[in-house]
Amino acid sequence: MSFDSDNNLWLSGNEAIALGAWEAGVQVASGYPGTPSTEIMGNLARYEGVYAEWAPNEKVGLEVAIGASFAGVRALATMKHVGLNVAADPLFTAAYTGGRGGLVVLTADDPQMHSSQNEQDNRNYAFAAKLPMFEPSDPAEAREMMASAFALSEELDLPVLFRTTTRVAHVKGVVRKGERRQVAAASIEKMPAKFVMLPGNARVRRADLEERMRRARERAETLAENRVEEGSGRRGFITAGTSYNYVKEAFPGAPVLKLGMVWPLPEKMIRAFADSVEELIVVEELDPFLENHIRAMGIDCRGKDLIPGQGELNSYIVRTAIEPESRRELFAPLDLPMRPPNMCAGCPHRGLFYCLSRMKDIFVSGDIGCYTLGFLPPLSAMDSCVCMGASVTVAHGMDKALGREGSGRIVAVLGDSTFMHSGITGLLNAVYNESHATVIILDNRITAMTGHQQNPASGRNIRGEPAHAIDFEQLCHALGVRRVSVVNPHRINETRKVLAEEIGRDETTVIISRAPCVLLPEEVRRKKPLYVTELSNCTGCRACIGLGCPAISWHPLTASEAVARGYREKQKGYAEISAVQCNGCGQCAELCTFEAITRKEAD
Repeated sequence: MSFDSDNNLWLSGNEAIALGAWEAGVQVASGYPGTPSTEIMGNLARYEGVYAEWAPNEKVGLEVAIGASFAGVRALATMKHVGLNVAADPLFTAAYTGGRGGLVVLTADDPQMHSSQNEQDNRNYAFAAKLPMFEPSDPAEAREMMASAFALSEELDLPVLFRTTTRVAHVKGVVRKGERRQVAAASIEKMPAKFVMLPGNARVRRADLEERMRRARERAETLAENRVEEGSGRRGFITAGTSYNYVKEAFPGAPVLKLGMVWPLPEKMIRAFADSVEELIVVEELDPFLENHIRAMGIDCRGKDLIPGQGELNSYIVRTAIEPESRRELFAPLDLPMRPPNMCAGCPHRGLFYCLSRMKDIFVSGDIGCYTLGFLPPLSAMDSCVCMGASVTVAHGMDKALGREGSGRIVAVLGDSTFMHSGITGLLNAVYNESHATVIILDNRITAMTGHQQNPASGRNIRGEPAHAIDFEQLCHALGVRRVSVVNPHRINETRKVLAEEIGRDETTVIISRAPCVLLPEEVRRKKPLYVTELSNCTGCRACIGLGCPAISWHPLTASEAVARGYREKQKGYAEISAVQCNGCGQCAELCTFEAITRKEAD
């Protein structure tokens, strides 16, 4: 974040959203970290006058925000696109209840699935839940639209969805800083007919919801966020969000109807714009959401017959999809080589997955986190990954389906934050319904994948202040698990022994794999031992290479090179540890039986 003399800021979209929420008078904010939304809550927590928290999951986060709205203050809930699936239950009912203070629910979609398990288009939630939705195109708009979203929420007595995508969330832009509006005082006001959704009350609120959405459709016609940009030519575009930027780059002189509120749609404005052009093209990422609703108005347009319906767009894709002959004029994006992700050098998860990869005839049901990389070679130790918390429930389902044949062969693996998010109920179900699966909790003391956010097991809150830390052993025993073991995954031989003892028992067992993430600040600062290669002892067995550690490299040798180096003629190469990358975990030394890897204490 940097300032200039005119009070302009150079912010990412997420930083701008946090600023906009603060200026709009948000007093309570709750969310669960998920790329590309994560940085919003972390930045918002730094502002004075805002209570911000990491919730155990998105459902809890939204319900906290709803409660704050019921108390008469402005509230924000943040999550990534799949998080809204988790929060859908309270979302749909909040459309009925409305609130007292403005309520904005931010959903960050991830076209191209840069860090997600699916590519859903959450504009469909606005239609299904009968809620307005805003969608900014850049950081400056993101900050401005926050104020508009909260104002509309209070005007219509509706939660307002706020959709971003990866490009808007992470791009940088110039954002002008404003003043924080005066905030309301929280209070209790009993409104059971409005807030208690028993069927009798809900039927009344359901009818009222239609009236509130009718007013939303009227407001869509006059909102400044929906605007026509004049241009020349026979072809006009309707677009929104980051797709607007691509249209402006690909066809800078064309007329454009830019929608800042993508639901409900301004039908009169759309009809007038369609009548002003000869050809109407809808440009949008993912689903033909705008296109389908515009066609439902009886307006002829083109869209997904030209524009791809999968992945991210860019100006080159938009231009050449509409004018294929443009390929000769434009430079295509560079076709860069793939750089597969990898667990960090010294990651504790590597030792655990290495052990699992050497166990035969087991099925490893995985989950969402850094450890999902255990799927990749050379570990190749994860057999399924569906959604947060599904590792435990999928494992239980497989165990029940396989019966005696599968008894003791199913293993669930999930992280500490994921266990807090939605693994606890799965474990409760497994114990209650007598599963034979083994559940492994990877406890690295942080929510690592999204950038080291705190969680209920880490002992710190969103501001880094001390907080209660869940005791996994006691919690598992309270859920009815009788056998709970703790291993240090860096000690591979001991971990192997415990896995062999626990996997296959005729009951639900839990193994806690406990070692801190190597990128935690205290771990980075800690003096660690360095492991070095005694090349004269290396036999080229490649046992250490099987870990897939980025600090260990393999150097192939020809027969003549092997002899020249003093190795056996048949030795195919040797392994070497990078002193720069080594984090001192010692996993490789545990695997080496030839004393080719030795420990050197830190200076």
